[in-house]
Amino acid sequence: MKVHVLGSAAGGGFPQWNCNCRLCQGVRQGTVRAQPRTQSSIAVTADDAHWLLFNASPDILQQLREWPASQPARALRDTAIAAILLMDAQIDHTTGLFMLREHRRLWDIYCTEPVHSDLCEGNPLMHVLGHYSGVAWHPMPLGPLGFEIPRVPGLHLQALPLSSNAPPYSPRRDCTVPGDNVGMLLRDHRTGGSLFYAPGLGQMEAHVWDAMQQADCVLVDGTLWSDNEMIALGASSRTARAMGHLPLSGPDGMLDWLSRLPASTRKVLIHINNTNPILDEDSPERALLDHMGIEVATDGMEITL
Repeated sequence: MKVHVLGSAAGGGFPQWNCNCRLCQGVRQGTVRAQPRTQSSIAVTADDAHWLLFNASPDILQQLREWPASQPARALRDTAIAAILLMDAQIDHTTGLFMLREHRRLWDIYCTEPVHSDLCEGNPLMHVLGHYSGVAWHPMPLGPLGFEIPRVPGLHLQALPLSSNAPPYSPRRDCTVPGDNVGMLLRDHRTGGSLFYAPGLGQMEAHVWDAMQQADCVLVDGTLWSDNEMIALGASSRTARAMGHLPLSGPDGMLDWLSRLPASTRKVLIHINNTNPILDEDSPERALLDHMGIEVATDGMEITL
């Protein structure tokens, strides 16, 4: 299994277009040692030919231009993306679908019923795409049996419901149902390599922890360093947990859980918010991650399992 990180930042990217926090201003001015990042998305393959796109960020066109493998050039109009899987209905994970409207056939899109409902009603993206390439929606099951995607051979997928949050436009905002946000356990049939992917994880639950312990690599929510990070900066009135993200630090934080995984498990953080001090490669927070053997995803990173 090969995992290509298309984008590694949270919504808004890094630097965020309207933000003048220390990190955004510092990376623009070159006074902070940090790498710019686009909004989070990954692609996964088991055969180097058929790729499954996880989420489609508003930065998708830039991300594809910077990823040569996405264009095999076998025909006048071509792409290596064989299907698309949506982990949630957030704006920063779905808006890029508009940019893929010139596809020469229906897009095979996998998502849960709650996500599909939000993308038909609150944000009617599915209906709009019907006027272009169109969509073949495949309801994505939750549970231990898992499923496979015919156009992306060699992978077995298991979707797990997460305690996170629905988009602000959803009628289920702050009152979510299973399937509003999922994590994914993937396994390569040939190599046996496994990945747990969850860019939005608001609470650790027994079934999620079990899946993380099964994986050779965990690629998980690193959005905010502390629960009150956005409040302290005056950027929001909501805590990390209220927004659906488990903070990295503090009791029961993501770092606490990652430290309990075996040393052999590769640990990578993704969906990093522009305010998170781990973006500063010279920060004490980044030094702590290095000491713990925890990586911070960058755009273009590749993981082989």
